Amino acid sequence: MNKSQDSQGESASERISNKITELGGWRGETLGRMRKLIQQADPDVLETWKWMGTPVWEHDGILCTGESYKDKVKLTFAKGAALQDPAHLFNASLDGNARRAIDIHEGESVDEAAFKALIVQAVALNRAGKSKA
Repeated sequence: MNKSQDSQGESASERISNKITELGGWRGETLGRMRKLIQQADPDVLETWKWMGTPVWEHDGILCTGESYKDKVKLTFAKGAALQDPAHLFNASLDGNARRAIDIHEGESVDEAAFKALIVQAVALNRAGKSKA
């Protein structure tokens, strides 16, 4: 996994780890679990920290962001509308032209294989777009 670093020397990966720890409870555990799945699906993923505190996973462009709210953890795929989702993981932001999101509420689980497949597809889509440029 690649790591980006900010001007104070703290890497985005460290910031994400700190965020997971600060969240604690089911939200921290959920974000941590999804992070591990992203890293397993794409060992070359770059973790970044954007928009005043949002974990972002990138590979030749943004794959997805990981946001936490009081009642959910949201993983938003930048180009989710272009991805095949036969397991119907996307359950939010379904009306947009580009993005799609997965909202995970307390007690819910996500099909790990299907989620990893979305990450692999997102990487391939970003790579395809980069090679055309």
